Amino acid sequence: MSIDKKFLNLFIKVTEKAAIGASKFIGKKDKIAADKGAVDPMRRELNKINMEGTVVIGEGEMDEAPMLYIGEKLGTLNGPKFDIAVDPLEGTKFTANGQPNAFSVLVISEKGCLLSAPDTYMEKIVIGSNLPKNLLDIDYGVEKNIKLLADAKSKKISEINVCVLKRPRHDYIVNELTKMNVKINYITDGDIVGALSVIGDNAKNDIYYSTGGAPEGVIVAAALSCYGGQMQGRLVLNDEEKVRAKKLGIKDFKKKYNIEDMIKGDVIFCATGVTTGDLAKGVKDLGNEFEVNTFALHKSKKIIKTVTNIYNK
Repeated sequence: MSIDKKFLNLFIKVTEKAAIGASKFIGKKDKIAADKGAVDPMRRELNKINMEGTVVIGEGEMDEAPMLYIGEKLGTLNGPKFDIAVDPLEGTKFTANGQPNAFSVLVISEKGCLLSAPDTYMEKIVIGSNLPKNLLDIDYGVEKNIKLLADAKSKKISEINVCVLKRPRHDYIVNELTKMNVKINYITDGDIVGALSVIGDNAKNDIYYSTGGAPEGVIVAAALSCYGGQMQGRLVLNDEEKVRAKKLGIKDFKKKYNIEDMIKGDVIFCATGVTTGDLAKGVKDLGNEFEVNTFALHKSKKIIKTVTNIYNK
């Protein structure tokens, strides 16, 4: 089964409206208002679509945001059944501070085809396309993975670019990488952009190697399933989080997830820039109109495109 092509433009409009809503709070130092600015129009647009949508990945409890919560039903409740993963504003801090790489993102799959990941951490390694299948493994350790990747890409180890989320929990990764003399590109937040920095013809990085959000991991897997690329993730769970994970149907807490474990069937991925970044240009206020820029993927239709639209105020 595949998702009807007509839905792509409808979902693009959803992230565009959310991005415009958030853009009104760029640089205003208010993360909560920026998030709400994205959530409300996103929910409004999703509810106009003829579908029965269920949020399987929503706004995490961490942000204490006006949520699009897990289990929420969206759409007119007539039409095809979809699973929805949303991050109405990825980069609340970036928006509040007027920094690059804030965007609104959603993923749509057929019902039952998205992993419902708890709002916990996930260890992740992500690499680009056209590489031997199952090349890397979280359990190989940093040094072995980097050597395997360098060999597969016919590069010297010192030519490998690694994207790492700057957090104390990654000190051991950084120490290993430093010993190997690879180039480390740090990001401060926004691990979707970091993970997707390995795809495309002029990829900034050869590998993303960090522990970030599990929901974001599934969103990345959706994009990679359309675009090519490899990923392995494993949930990091404390006792309380294991209880939550169990409720979402997760039985094996040590499971290593590949893309096909997280995403099955057809997928639509849309990311609209709020502030200009690596995935899309930010919202431009043209006076009477807003210009918006969206990176859109539709797996079964082999669509990979960047779309620019104008909305009247």
